[in-house]
Amino acid sequence: MIKTIIIEDEKPAARKLERMLSEFPDIELIAKIESVEEGIAWFSENEHPQLIFSDIVLGDGLSFDIFEKIPTKAFMIYTTAFDQYTLKAFKLNSIDYLLKPIMDEDLQSAVEKFRSFIPSNNAVNSQEIKDLIKKEKSTLSRILVKIGYNLKIVQTSEISCFYSENKIVYLQTQERAFPTDFTLDELSETLDNQKFFRVNRQFMINSDFIKNIHTSPNYKVELNFQPDEEITVSRERVKDFKDWLVS
Repeated sequence: MIKTIIIEDEKPAARKLERMLSEFPDIELIAKIESVEEGIAWFSENEHPQLIFSDIVLGDGLSFDIFEKIPTKAFMIYTTAFDQYTLKAFKLNSIDYLLKPIMDEDLQSAVEKFRSFIPSNNAVNSQEIKDLIKKEKSTLSRILVKIGYNLKIVQTSEISCFYSENKIVYLQTQERAFPTDFTLDELSETLDNQKFFRVNRQFMINSDFIKNIHTSPNYKVELNFQPDEEITVSRERVKDFKDWLVS
């Protein structure tokens, strides 16, 4: 049996996932956890399961906070309404990342992916799963930003550029600029590289919003929506930039 727990602070979502998991005869649900505080206590006092289904945004923090305090060798299938945490998730033993509402076929696929790495002796082949994780490529399609006490979902298709200012990375839309929790390096790993290109150390642009490109004396890009600062393609990136434009 695959010993499993659910980390979810929304009771209806937890009940639905429990019902869905009951269809798998080799999965044994041993606990349900609703908060970071409860999770830290549970993982401190109990033998860890093989597999964890976890929401990310909980009432008292992120589920990542649990495992920063109590490291685990269990593998994760994240279940969340937001996909902006994919990069961090795949660094924390994640084998899949399911966006809510969870579809039966997506859950089946995630469980099969985990099950395929369990030999007949029921021991998890950790190295094989880690190799799989390294091959996973998730593309960020929406970002959660905070505006005062409110949260807003921004589709990446609406973002003309990302830029760094005073050690904070902002995203720019037609509406305004919003601060994010990302670094440009992280965005480079998770954005669609057919759409987004990092032109220099400060800016990453979206091809859909390019208004004009000046080539003399330097390559300079004008976007439909951008901050006041000019966007110049660094000399070492010019060739890659031109290749990207026609790719």
